Amino acid sequence: MSEYFSLADCDVIGFDLDHTLCRYHLKETSRLIYESVARYFVEHKGYDKDLLSLTPATWDFCFKGLVVDLEDGNLIKLAEDGTVLRATHGTNELSTEDIIKHYGPKREWKHFNSLNTSYTRSAKYYFYDNYFDLPGALLCAKVVDMLHKRGNEVTLDFWKDMVAAIDHNYNTSAFKGELMLCFSSALESS
Repeated sequence: MSEYFSLADCDVIGFDLDHTLCRYHLKETSRLIYESVARYFVEHKGYDKDLLSLTPATWDFCFKGLVVDLEDGNLIKLAEDGTVLRATHGTNELSTEDIIKHYGPKREWKHFNSLNTSYTRSAKYYFYDNYFDLPGALLCAKVVDMLHKRGNEVTLDFWKDMVAAIDHNYNTSAFKGELMLCFSSALESS
């Protein structure tokens, strides 16, 4: 290996949302990711068009470190020891009493030890730990709201649809034409 590294020597450059090679406009990137996944839900899975409408305040809902508890549709923020600090059911914030009702008097999330040891994905939860994933947390919450509005029970079916949407949108064929131009406009060269 040579002493110097030059980007001119590279055939392909891959980008991640860790700001290593470029600075992202996170609001714009998050909006584009959310809209593309929500469009898939509406156009391919028959979900309500309400999923496509967002307000600027809606984005305050999203922050790294959320866990979607797929067993009941709650999104939770955990302390270092697994204590549930706050939670929502869909986008509706749970009171302290509701958190205790769901997670017991010590507010312990039962899957914390498996999450804490390996950060693996599970059929029972999903950990939103990066900026590419984060719009999915908001979409999950809005889907739970929509299911309740319809009078439907929250089941894992919505998560299967989320996985299908992610597979569809992050398939390499999706990064052609207009979508690639949208994503490149969300980038700002360093």
